[in-house]
Amino acid sequence: MDASYASLPSDSAGLARATAAGLHQLHAGDYAAVVTTQGAALRSLTYQGRDLVVPSPAGQPIPDYRGVIAAPWPNRVADGLYSFDGEKLRLGVNEPERGCALHGLVFDREWSFSAAGKNSVTLSLELDPSRGYPFALHLEASYILDADCGLQWEVRARNTGNRAAPYGVCPHPYLVAGEAPLDDWELEVPASRFLEVTPDRLLPVRERHVGGDSFDFRSARPIGRLEIDHAFTGLGFDTDGTARVTIRDRANGSGVVMTWDAACCWLQIHTADKAAPAPSRVGLAVEPMTCPPDAFNSGTDLIVLAPGEEHTARWRINALAGAPDPTY
Repeated sequence: MDASYASLPSDSAGLARATAAGLHQLHAGDYAAVVTTQGAALRSLTYQGRDLVVPSPAGQPIPDYRGVIAAPWPNRVADGLYSFDGEKLRLGVNEPERGCALHGLVFDREWSFSAAGKNSVTLSLELDPSRGYPFALHLEASYILDADCGLQWEVRARNTGNRAAPYGVCPHPYLVAGEAPLDDWELEVPASRFLEVTPDRLLPVRERHVGGDSFDFRSARPIGRLEIDHAFTGLGFDTDGTARVTIRDRANGSGVVMTWDAACCWLQIHTADKAAPAPSRVGLAVEPMTCPPDAFNSGTDLIVLAPGEEHTARWRINALAGAPDPTY
């Protein structure tokens, strides 16, 4: 992955159009994407007109956190309660059915465009101290679309306050392999362990090895009817310092790859199961995370930013194009 997003190209007219519309269209080769100010979210990503993520129509609320940035924590905090630096803190509970604080504080905020060009855009947000999170952060989300590499993006956080701050982040795209149902998609996940969770609240119980378990996708295989909403770890990073998830539509050989750097040592996979009549299993949520669920309480892989300290995490999505599986 590209090591730097410094000096993203920008033009004043493009920035003015993006700011007025609240969204920005990116183009590079056969790729196209739309990024919006709400949650600094990826609204759509296509390759040769084929969806690589489940799109969210412009002008409508973003359903199911599709494409948003989850910060300053990914996933959930049990009961919205945690302690930090000797202080007991209470976050708002926005997942009432499970009694949790879900996906941070910035997914429904309006970010500001600070740079925009034909194939790139940067958004920023000042997260001011609040009752449940009395810390100050400056956040920037930068997207760049490349004709060869697909969509690369990163989130940078800087502690602008005068005290240490707990922090975590992840993106929330729902990937699409092709036109076949999700059950028929082939999934490969380079993870040796997964986090067992409570069935009612999806809160951590213990880590388990994937060997011999239905969640073992270290070798590519069909998802089938398996319901997944679990965090994985023990990730296999390549020599270039990246890990990747691959999903493929075996019927036509199309697919999509999501890659990330070592800043994210956890990965949430969710098959987006919904009770009827809501649309179910429309895409596969793939969320590389810097820490596991409820890390504000467990402290597992929790980032603590000192005043003035910065953190950066990077991700990439690119298309796969191939031949159909002859055994399908």
